[in-house]
Amino acid sequence: MKSPSCGNTSSACRRFESVELGSKLTKQQYDAGLPGLRSQLLDSHFQLRGQNFPVIVIISGADGAGKGALIHRLNEWLDPRGVETHAFWKPSDEELERPSYWKFWRAMPGRGRIGIFFRSWYSDPIVNRVRGKLKGGGFDAALDRIAAFEQMLVDDGAVIVKLWLHLSRAEQKKALKKLDRTNRITPLDWKNFKKYDEFIDASERAIRKTDSGAAPWHVIEATDRRHREFTAGEILLQAIRRRLPKEAAKSADAEIVSAPKEKPPRQEAAASSGSVLDRVDLTQKLTDKEYREALGAWQTRLAKLAWVARDKKRSMVMVFEGWDAAGKGSAVRRVTQAMDPRLYRIVGIAAPTDEERAQHYLWRFWRQLPRAGFTTIFDRSWYGRVLVERVEGFTPEAAWQRSYHEINEFEEQLAGHGILVNKFWIHISQDEQLRRFKERETVAYKQYKITAEDWRNRKKWNAYTLAVNDMVTRCSTEFAPWTLVAGNDKKFARVQILKTIVGSLEKEL
Repeated sequence: MKSPSCGNTSSACRRFESVELGSKLTKQQYDAGLPGLRSQLLDSHFQLRGQNFPVIVIISGADGAGKGALIHRLNEWLDPRGVETHAFWKPSDEELERPSYWKFWRAMPGRGRIGIFFRSWYSDPIVNRVRGKLKGGGFDAALDRIAAFEQMLVDDGAVIVKLWLHLSRAEQKKALKKLDRTNRITPLDWKNFKKYDEFIDASERAIRKTDSGAAPWHVIEATDRRHREFTAGEILLQAIRRRLPKEAAKSADAEIVSAPKEKPPRQEAAASSGSVLDRVDLTQKLTDKEYREALGAWQTRLAKLAWVARDKKRSMVMVFEGWDAAGKGSAVRRVTQAMDPRLYRIVGIAAPTDEERAQHYLWRFWRQLPRAGFTTIFDRSWYGRVLVERVEGFTPEAAWQRSYHEINEFEEQLAGHGILVNKFWIHISQDEQLRRFKERETVAYKQYKITAEDWRNRKKWNAYTLAVNDMVTRCSTEFAPWTLVAGNDKKFARVQILKTIVGSLEKEL
């Protein structure tokens, strides 16, 4: 083997240079080892089924390094029923109208499955850095977001296998010439080759900033096809194997929200003061006349602004949370009465389906984000993670504790893309809730609204108060603030919500 090609301009050996060893496998070595590798890889893939973690394989590297060929080979070696391949190339109009990570969330593999990503969240930051569209600070910020994103996936149980296929400058030139003879490259590939050093610098920094024990990078010398394929297969096999015994032994502890996995932590009684909810003045009311006048005025303004937002391609996300019987549904109706039905969609959130349980808890919300100029209204939302799942013990404490940061990161990406985020907690007193519960039991057309679950939840008022306080204090940000709505008087609450929405639109538009 050759020694690493380090040292012409520096005494230090750079990461990519350190793998330029001329590694090769003979046909005999490859043919002798392949049956065993394929058998073990397929067996591990079968064992992966039913496990509570997904495997995410990222294939990145130099142009001409054989990334596509490697993906074909992995698909050949794995059970096609349990693997999905996603190639992220030129973004579609649908993708451009949403935050950049939307397309990746939509493609995430479910638990027990493998997802192969050809180009990924690394591609755009590296390319934009080389082309001068991202300065050093912006590039590092993008890499920090990637590292946080991958850590979030790992915290939820995912196995991330990151493979970088490297070619030296000379080997890449040879590979591109070979591909050029078969018309399998474009002028852009040669243009990128002229910036080989810039791509190496940006790529090495990306790898260094995002390499972690939880999601390490594997740099593979890609000159020899057999070597790159066999090495990639072995890395994937070991990554799955390392997790299978551990996951099988601890499957009962998997953080899937389907049933309580542990006793909920003991909840201390909420103090009579100190909660953000204590600051809400529930005595605020409107007369019928004041309500009619205000409702008409604010709905008219919202109707006009919704179309202005449509013309300017500004999207909105509205989140409605609150106590049982707080009036979330009627408040949503007053908002949608003002908007053309073509401009909005209401998403009612209930217990997750089997498909949703197989994913990270934020997956089902990323999928529902609106296109440019439209609005999605969430009747209950991702905050269930730190409310009902926390109070009922559906999710271990470590999981819901880290969710505050994950939610803030999610909402920051929405706001960074230009989506207006309005979040409402409709607050009512315990006495007012009791009055409404009793009314629902006695009024025939309202009886469907009251269930034994509502009465059971009422007994946990103090625990929910603590959870709401933490939710608001830890997730009310400059880009996605909470609005605490005084809900004892439904008329006042509806107008307060409309005024808030109109105010945010007027500020932005």
